[in-house]
Amino acid sequence: MLNVKNKVIAITGASSGIGEATAKLLAQNGAKVVLGARRTNKLERLVEEIHASGGIAEFKAVDVTDRDDVKAFVEFAKAKFGRVDVIFNNAGVMPLSPMNALKVEEWDNMINVNIRGVLNGIAAGLPIMEAQGRGQIINTASIGAHVVVPTAAVYCATKYAVWAISEGLRQESQTIRVTTISPGVVATELGSDITDESSKDLLKELRKTALSSEAIARAVLYAVSQPDDVDVNEVIVRSISQTM
Repeated sequence: MLNVKNKVIAITGASSGIGEATAKLLAQNGAKVVLGARRTNKLERLVEEIHASGGIAEFKAVDVTDRDDVKAFVEFAKAKFGRVDVIFNNAGVMPLSPMNALKVEEWDNMINVNIRGVLNGIAAGLPIMEAQGRGQIINTASIGAHVVVPTAAVYCATKYAVWAISEGLRQESQTIRVTTISPGVVATELGSDITDESSKDLLKELRKTALSSEAIARAVLYAVSQPDDVDVNEVIVRSISQTM
């Protein structure tokens, strides 16, 4: 991938799932990856694995709901490698439940992580990229940004917000590429925080035909690897058997 080698790519939600798979794949293709999440023990093991494979990686703890923390994470990437070419705002949570369960604390958490986390990443990276005259911001939305299903109303709303924020930023940007990645059902830890039993059962059923995290990582690699004047605006990736 000619336009990936030596790019400095900061990834949130990198300790598992899509973030972990993407970090490995980008590093294999010559990117310098900077990994952020709250679980630093997992980040440390991932960085060691990338190093053992000949890749370049660093990590730093980050809470995406904390604006200053995200800014420090992105500045860490810049300090290590001199610039930031790509920010992959990937961290997310999905505690599904029916609206009448009134799990308002879980609603708040989805808003904080899924929406504010993305905004904090944009706020941290945009000034750096504008000063560089180029860059790319990639945001993880979901098929839930396009299709609403029972128990997922708030989650889908947060992911539609991610889509809308990304589209607005794309329209405003003349030098910065903006990509939305919208995965269908993927076999990851997402949803491990579900406390509603019926929603747990629904997700378990859906994941019988789920994609792997590596499938989404390849979509990110595709978007990053395009020439600088080519902006892949959105990639929707679903299992061939997923109908919604």
